[in-house]
Amino acid sequence: MKIIKEALQEHENYKELIWMLAKTDFKLRYQGSALGYVWAILQPLLLFLVLAAVFSGVFGTGARGGGIENYSLQLLVALMLFTFFSEGTNAGMNALKSKAQLVTKIYVPRWSIILASTINTGMVFLMNIVVIVAFFIGFQFMPSMMSIGLSIMFAIALYILILSFSLIAAPLLLYLRDVAMIWQVALRIMFYTLPILYPLTMLPEWTHKWILLNPVAFIIHFTKESMFNNHYPDLIQTALFIGVIIAFFVFSIWVYKKLITNVAEKV
Repeated sequence: MKIIKEALQEHENYKELIWMLAKTDFKLRYQGSALGYVWAILQPLLLFLVLAAVFSGVFGTGARGGGIENYSLQLLVALMLFTFFSEGTNAGMNALKSKAQLVTKIYVPRWSIILASTINTGMVFLMNIVVIVAFFIGFQFMPSMMSIGLSIMFAIALYILILSFSLIAAPLLLYLRDVAMIWQVALRIMFYTLPILYPLTMLPEWTHKWILLNPVAFIIHFTKESMFNNHYPDLIQTALFIGVIIAFFVFSIWVYKKLITNVAEKV
């Protein structure tokens, strides 16, 4: 807990720097493109439209056997969550490598660079929430207030996961460049094994508990279940999930402290 207290105290001292780095990253990301910030929304939206066109006939209400009600909306929610996780972990992992000059020539806390990169993707995610809301209005679907509250909690937990992963992966990448390639393969595997394109109920029941051990799978599954089926995790599942998130965050700070010592020499 001492490590977390020190990190929070340091964050207070550098919060303006972090916000400036995050805003700069956000502006540079779309600089020079004709559509500018529209790409923040357009990129995942185009992917959703393609996947919805392909898979709605397989899993949607028009499919044989009745299909899944509100399949397109479920796909959109799952896709936006996974896109946030994918882009957030990639940005956080490459934060120190992409800002080598800050790491080697100017003293700034290394963690502030990583934090700013993840906040940048969080800003993009907030823009994508506007798309989700627009589709919900278009489909005249209103989730319960309890499911909305739970979804906000899950979004915060997902960000903590992104930050925790980034605190480990960003310095590790400077020691072992293969980490980036390994993570791209892992993300591709996760995309097809997590309940994004299909509901968890389509898999054998004995696999559910193993898949839900993955916090990202837990978030995606219960966000969809709570919004569309009013099915919520029980207290034990929720407590274990929160415990895993907190434990991973504490562990990531400890690993970061170990790896960051000689990082300037590795850039």
